[in-house]
Amino acid sequence: MDEAETGSPFAADAAVVGLGRVGLPLALTLADRGLRVIGVDRDEARLRTIGEKKMPFAERGAEQILPKVIEQRSLTLSKHVTSAAGARHIVLTIGTPSFSHIEIDMRDIRSALDDLSSVLRVGHCLILRSTVAPGTTEFAAGYLEKRRGFSIGREVFVAHVPERIAAGRFLEEIDLLPCIVGGVGERSGEVAAELFGCFAARIVQTSPVEAELAKIWTNIFRYANFALPNLLMMDCERHGANVFEVIELINRDYPRGGIAKPGLTGGTCLRKDFAFSEERSNAPGMLLAVSRVNESVPLFLLEGAKRRLGGLSGRKVAVLGLAFKADTDDERDSLSHKLIRLLERELADVAVHDPHVESATVSLEEALQGADAVFVATNHSETRHEEVLREIAALCGGDCLVIDPWDCWGAQTVFACASELLGTALAA
Repeated sequence: MDEAETGSPFAADAAVVGLGRVGLPLALTLADRGLRVIGVDRDEARLRTIGEKKMPFAERGAEQILPKVIEQRSLTLSKHVTSAAGARHIVLTIGTPSFSHIEIDMRDIRSALDDLSSVLRVGHCLILRSTVAPGTTEFAAGYLEKRRGFSIGREVFVAHVPERIAAGRFLEEIDLLPCIVGGVGERSGEVAAELFGCFAARIVQTSPVEAELAKIWTNIFRYANFALPNLLMMDCERHGANVFEVIELINRDYPRGGIAKPGLTGGTCLRKDFAFSEERSNAPGMLLAVSRVNESVPLFLLEGAKRRLGGLSGRKVAVLGLAFKADTDDERDSLSHKLIRLLERELADVAVHDPHVESATVSLEEALQGADAVFVATNHSETRHEEVLREIAALCGGDCLVIDPWDCWGAQTVFACASELLGTALAA
């Protein structure tokens, strides 16, 4: 369409740069709401998959939307970041990692800004959707102002609109969770809100740094909360107590309870986002300690199994689950991989089963057959069936050690033999 047809100098309404687990669902839903969207990704294999109307990862409901928006050409694809300049709103959903020595890695953000700076023009709105360190949105605005001389908030608009949606729940939560908008300058927040106004969620205007902190601390809060039951699990093992009974005592009929159950706490957001605060923290080490607790869970479970079995060398061990959380195919920063590496260092014979992930794993029957120990690394809904317990008892034997920090079958024990777990499940 030309300018006369659209009433705008821009051929598209929005461009989404980075078609990963944050960017692609956003691009699809924007296109499905009637907007003209340009999807940009440098991964040509991913672009081919999307162009063939296939989702490159699991996201409930997205597989129905993708063919429609491709066929209607409300979503077009490009491998060139500069193509994003064809849209008024440019949303960056690119990776924002941290270096191992607790320093934020700005290279991907700067690369995108370098690519875009020469093609930006008056009227463009640049939206940072990825998780970023405090001050990054102001940095982006200043970077563009320095390089091109734009008046930010009047000529070109820059804002942070953080994404806080749980994996696999995008279509459900995009219309429910408050949409935080932190704009730089006079009108950036207002212009960024125009794009997200196509969703039903309430828009909350704030400053860029408050939007950044809200996103970071949403994840830090969850990461710290999950560390508490994990540390309690280790404390209970030391004192010969049952962690699930202690949690029940804490929570039962107590208005200030609410501690969760333990588990393997991973995922790309939770494992890295504390670094965005830790980099310049007034309490250095506090969040590192939280990370240390969660990161030590695989070793704690392994050591507990070794004490009960007298060693793992030469023993077959089944690991159920590679994804970082239940019922997702996302393996990024999953602690299951760490557990497997630790088991292999013990010279255990490891067999892995996961019905969701793309990585090659064996069938449940093959993983369990003759196993001396079974680690429930991910609490997928398929695993939580009583039938799986029956298979463990049948294929591994009643004395097989089952390590289940998630309490998948309600037996309320982290370490138990298969026959004990099955007996508890049948009695319930």
